Amino acid sequence: MTDKMNAPAEGQKAKRPRYRPVRMQRIPAHLEGAAELEKLCFSNPWSAKSMELLTNDGIGVGYLCTAPDAPNAEPTVTAYGGMLITVDEGQITNIAVHPDYRRKGYGAAILQALIRHAKDAKLESISLEVRVSNEAAIRLYETYGFEKVGKRPGFYQKPTEDAYVMVCKIK
Repeated sequence: MTDKMNAPAEGQKAKRPRYRPVRMQRIPAHLEGAAELEKLCFSNPWSAKSMELLTNDGIGVGYLCTAPDAPNAEPTVTAYGGMLITVDEGQITNIAVHPDYRRKGYGAAILQALIRHAKDAKLESISLEVRVSNEAAIRLYETYGFEKVGKRPGFYQKPTEDAYVMVCKIK
């Protein structure tokens, strides 16, 4: 089978796939899957044990998407995002998308789930830090109402880089 079999007919616009993130649970498939994704995406990855923080109601929340590796295979975590919650504010810890699944809507689906959770929890705002060089992530965050409100010099390590602080007011 080729990609052409799934391509839209001539003159039709391609539809973006819709992904439905699920709430991260304290089970090995979720925690270890997200931790493996962290290792692929970040120089200072969270461990599976630290991911448990994102499963504690009132403290944190995590969402993830899965996709099968091959027919009849166990689904693997292709994207995940987490947010810590303090009183009326959310702090997005990380959003990670497996390199093979980037630019397909997974990151947006995770971000939407986190924003929806913040609205349901009646949070006033969500904040995050993002590498100043991560233009794709910055564009995604701006699309969903995040604004740059500051800069943290040398925030990231391996390599050292500044971070933008971005905030989204929840209405």
